[in-house]
Amino acid sequence: MRSQPPRLLAASLLVALTASPLAASPLAAPAVAAAEYERVLNGAFDTGSADPWWSGAGVTNRVTGGELCASVTGGTANPWDALIGQNGVPFESGQSYTFSFDAHATTAQPVTAAAGESVSPYRGIASQTFTLSPAKQRFTFTFTSTLDFPDAGNGQVAFQLGGQSFDNTICVDNVSLVGGVKPPGGVNPNPTRKVQVDLAAYVPGLPKRATLVSTATTPQQWTLKNSAGAAVATGQTTPKGADATSGDSVHLIDFSSYDTAGTGYTLSVGEDSSFPFDISADPVKRLRYDSLAFFYHQRSGTPIEARYVGDEYARPAGHVNVAPNQGDNNVPCRADLACGYTLDVRGGWYDAGDHGKYVVNGGIATWQLLNAYERAVRIGDASAFADGTMNIPEKANGVPDLLDEARWEADFLLKMQAPDGMAHHKIHDANWTALPTRPELDDQPRRLSATSTAATLNLAAVAAQASRLWQGIDATYSATLLTAARKAYAAAKANPAKLADPNDGTGGGAYSDNTVSDEFYWAAAELYATTGDTAYRTDVTASPHYRAAGLSRAGFYWGGTAPLGDITLALAPNGLPAADVAAIKSAFATVADQHLAAMGQMGYAAPYDNSVDGYVWGSNSAVLNNAQVLALAHDFTGAAKYRDGVFEALHYVLGRNPLSTSYVAGYGEQAMRNAHHRFWANQNDPSLPIAPPGSLSGGPNSALQDPVAQRLLAGCPQQKCWVDDIGAYSLNEVAINWNSALAWVSGWAAEKSGTSVPASDCQVGFTANRWQNGMSAQVKITNTGTAAWPAWKLAFALPGTQRVTSGWSATWSQTGQDVTAASASWNSEVGAGKSVYIGFNASGAGTDPTAFTVNGRTCKTG
Repeated sequence: MRSQPPRLLAASLLVALTASPLAASPLAAPAVAAAEYERVLNGAFDTGSADPWWSGAGVTNRVTGGELCASVTGGTANPWDALIGQNGVPFESGQSYTFSFDAHATTAQPVTAAAGESVSPYRGIASQTFTLSPAKQRFTFTFTSTLDFPDAGNGQVAFQLGGQSFDNTICVDNVSLVGGVKPPGGVNPNPTRKVQVDLAAYVPGLPKRATLVSTATTPQQWTLKNSAGAAVATGQTTPKGADATSGDSVHLIDFSSYDTAGTGYTLSVGEDSSFPFDISADPVKRLRYDSLAFFYHQRSGTPIEARYVGDEYARPAGHVNVAPNQGDNNVPCRADLACGYTLDVRGGWYDAGDHGKYVVNGGIATWQLLNAYERAVRIGDASAFADGTMNIPEKANGVPDLLDEARWEADFLLKMQAPDGMAHHKIHDANWTALPTRPELDDQPRRLSATSTAATLNLAAVAAQASRLWQGIDATYSATLLTAARKAYAAAKANPAKLADPNDGTGGGAYSDNTVSDEFYWAAAELYATTGDTAYRTDVTASPHYRAAGLSRAGFYWGGTAPLGDITLALAPNGLPAADVAAIKSAFATVADQHLAAMGQMGYAAPYDNSVDGYVWGSNSAVLNNAQVLALAHDFTGAAKYRDGVFEALHYVLGRNPLSTSYVAGYGEQAMRNAHHRFWANQNDPSLPIAPPGSLSGGPNSALQDPVAQRLLAGCPQQKCWVDDIGAYSLNEVAINWNSALAWVSGWAAEKSGTSVPASDCQVGFTANRWQNGMSAQVKITNTGTAAWPAWKLAFALPGTQRVTSGWSATWSQTGQDVTAASASWNSEVGAGKSVYIGFNASGAGTDPTAFTVNGRTCKTG
């Protein structure tokens, strides 16, 4: 899979010490000899990165010559007024630790090394002051911890560098904290079940599958119980064996034959039971709006009002030049850029858990919301997004609410356009903001980063798309958008290789992207679909990405946007040859088939390719972006298998995964709570809220790119590399382009869930005569619908070791346990109310199949 580059948030997420010194503890002799457990991460700085070391106000960290060198501004009153440190350091009360490091300073000065608590009340464990000189020296001291922060809690080590009148540079290296008796890593703090289900709901009329964790090699009996504990259905599991991605040995449970709506169901196998879940379309329909509400929560430059979000999530406007904010109304470029102007960039959405606003992230997120609307208008049900359907301030202005929300970011993107037509890559704090910090309390100065080709093409693409959708709603605004889009595209063509600086990661993620041919294709496609201009058509058809050449199982993301252009060309009327549009649609079906084939082999089915990079930062967004590909394949072909694949993806993010966890806040008994976020920071400050319902966690990341992950999850199987912890920013962050994927998919799924349970148009009866290691089965297929079938294809899974050896009245095939029977020429048409009879012989041991589909549709049994 193409790697999704990390968001490079390291130092932002780590809280500096309070403005008081850590109290030194007595250096008593330890009762237990220190074990060789290293507690500090990246103490040697061999990778060239400072991650996860942070710096406080007035301090700038850089790794130079294999050392972490801090440039310290003089004039501070106290040692703790200038800091560098690392959070998430585990300590065990009563255990001995040895803190050691190499250090030197340009000008001799005292420096205090300290250990303590990173959050209120900021209790100290130990500290000791050393005098640094220009010559590198080794320093060390030993102490016994008086506080207990096991695993990756609220422990911290820091260096206090202030209290001097002069500027200085202080370098540290080979920083080590050794001790304790509990080895870090190897823990999974998420309580799990052995029966894994969608913790929210299964939609009536659609397949219902779960996963059993078991090393048994034979089928096990499962029981479905209602909320009263009464058994309502039973069946046999299908052993699948070892699942490398999760590390589990698994069985498949298929209870699709039970279709009675209700709440509080549980699945059990022996003594093991699942978390409760519903059979209902209501949670999916609720998620459509909760996932969209995320964007109102993330608005910058406006108060978030209690009447729309409730009291706990209400807050004043952030970054509007009201103290202590320095505001977004007159933002200059970074000092080293000297662009000679300032921009008013108020508004837009905060990108993620920090206070930055990024054009390349905002671009794909806005596009995805607008595309959800455009798809609904052209081939779906746009009434779900009509004025008044969302709980936002604009809900009675006569404009579809989804367009209103998207406009909040589209207007910000327009403001990021420089006078020459290029777009600035991002705007954020000059230094990383402490966690937690409510937006209106952020006192950091705000700075524009350089313009970039990628950002400019994002602006061109989204402005052209938005112009198309606003043409019949607000012609003046539509024209403004199109003018900006044309200007941006021309500017990008004049500056085709102005790439974002990969080292621009202070105060905000770099979002560097070395390939922009995909953005050129996407922007040209949007402009062509909106204007029909031949110049844009030429750029589209000449692109190496044309006709979905860039679409694969890797999907799309903010740095790989060519498939966005394909989607627009497949949905929006244009003058391209019909054969080319058909080729694009066919490519979506081809890739969707690849996803389904891979999902059929997974213990926890999800449209995700981990074959190259494992699970990456934001893996859940990749799952959902690929679910969009499946959804569009269904739109383009009508094949039910693609629809079912979309719901399998939702089941995965909502709890049918090896951690028994819903990655969507508010959905399921064990759902994500502690998102990495500066306001939804209840884990750090109980007066602040948890993540609101509908917020999507980034999900498993096997690269373990933050201290919490590195300390807790060393050696984790890929799908288990996740923890619900506010400090686990590489796993549990939220982001606008992740929630836009959830909003698109949940909106599509809600549309497909219908207002009532769709009547099944097929029924399958199955009987078998069995003998030792063999059977002969007779199958009756009945068309219970009102229209004749011109042809039919039966599909089911044959449990155990059973293999079809011969069959009659159909063309039989088997792959693994999956069996299909296709109609013959003489029995292909089955009229309404009519039946067809087929059969087969099989060898091996096993039980009867429990679920059947005909032409991709789940059938009743009996």
